[in-house]
Formats: sequence, C-alpha cells, structure tokens
Amino acid sequence: TKRWMVGFYSSVSAGTIWMQEILPLVLSGGDLTPIQSTVNWDRVPWLELARFAKVVDKMTSPRAMVSHLPYNLMPSSFHSSKAKVIYVMRNPKDVAVSSFYFHQMASFLEDPGTFDEFLDKFLEGRVLFGKWTDHVSSWKLAKLGDRILFLTYEEMVQDLGAAIRRMSDFLCLDLSEDVIQKIAEHCTFKSMKANTMSNFSLVSKEYLDIDKSPFLRKGVAGDWKNHFNSEQEARFTSVIQKELEAAGLSFPFN
Repeated sequence: TKRWMVGFYSSVSAGTIWMQEILPLVLSGGDLTPIQSTVNWDRVPWLELARFAKVVDKMTSPRAMVSHLPYNLMPSSFHSSKAKVIYVMRNPKDVAVSSFYFHQMASFLEDPGTFDEFLDKFLEGRVLFGKWTDHVSSWKLAKLGDRILFLTYEEMVQDLGAAIRRMSDFLCLDLSEDVIQKIAEHCTFKSMKANTMSNFSLVSKEYLDIDKSPFLRKGVAGDWKNHFNSEQEARFTSVIQKELEAAGLSFPFN
C-alpha cells in the first residue's frame, strides 16, 4: 500500500520551493534523478491544487507533498495518518517582501498596489492563505508530538547542511555526511535558479510573468531591510508580536 511519509508546510513565500528541491534528495539518499527529470510541482505535488489528484497515485513510497494550508484546513485523512510534517517558518517581514513581488508577477492574484498598501493587506490577512500569525499559530499549537519538525528559513540559509541533518534524523534516514553535503551543494539558490525543472521557466507567462519579477528572486534572509522604512517596521513588528503573544507564542526572529 502506498503511504505518505512526509509533508512540508509553510505560509506563502517561506521556503516551500526550496524544500521541493531538498526533500526529494533526502528521501532518495542523494540520488539527483528527481530534481533533474521531474518538475518540482510533480515531484512534490501541492495538496491544494487540482493537479495533485493526477500525480499522487503515480508516486512511489515514500511520498512527499507540500501545502500552504493552515492546520485547521488539513483533510481528515491527514489527522488519522502517521504522516510526518516539516514546517518551515520565515521572518514575516521577508515573507511580506517576497509575497509582494509574487503578487506582481502572478496573473491569478490581484495587483499588490504600493508596498505600504500591501503591508496593510498582509497584516489584515487579505492575502493568499490569510494571516501569517494565524498560519504559524495553527501549526505551532497542533498536538502532533514527534510527528512534526519545525525549521526556519534563516537556519537553512545559515547552515543548509545542518538543516538537512535535522531532516535526515527526523525521518530516521541516517544519511552520511558526504550525502548531506552533496544535497546541500545541489540545493543552493544558484543551482535551483539554473535548474529548468525547478525555476518555473516552463510555466507560461500567462500565469507567471518573470519580466515583472523573477520567480526565484534572491534567496536571502534579511532583504526586508531594503524595503521597510522605520515606521513600517515598527508598525509591522508591533502587530505581529501582539498577535503571537495573544496565542501564547513568542516571536522567533531578531
């Protein structure tokens, strides 16, 4: 019987595309075939997209999936399964910046307006998949025990090899250091951006217009400092911290 082994989740623009590159290599023990032969939306399909039903039964175990859904919108089959979860968090200021550019290039989303206008929409949850704080809280407060691993985009940027080791240990795969370093080398931002199977260059401009903004833009932590002014930063941080505190959570980023 085919089974789910692992799924990974995040809010929009928090590292899901990166994980679509990393996780197949972790599960394959470093075999590069998945990222060289299969587009990322088929190698690790999106739970919430119609295409999921077309590819899921063709996948071999252990299977991986990706989703931007908050915990409370996960299907009942997830709750009755033993599927493992890797949840990727990212500084919400960087999430907002990345999401702003994605709204500019994605024809299926409304125009973001000015950056200041978009920040208001982001904080109010008037964006795809709602408030960042609601999304993080839903998974942080989920009672999944040892079924869930929390990673941050920032720790992946700082030391990708160490993050991959945490994934390997979490999935009980015991990958060698040589394999971990091989995966890390092939999952750099530069490598992904050059990989046709991963850079979304095969998607029609009708849906994603890379002339307005590249899909894989920078792949760094802290780019928010190039976009927020002091008033925006203070307002944004205040709202996020108050909402997390109301949920009994602390702000995990400097």
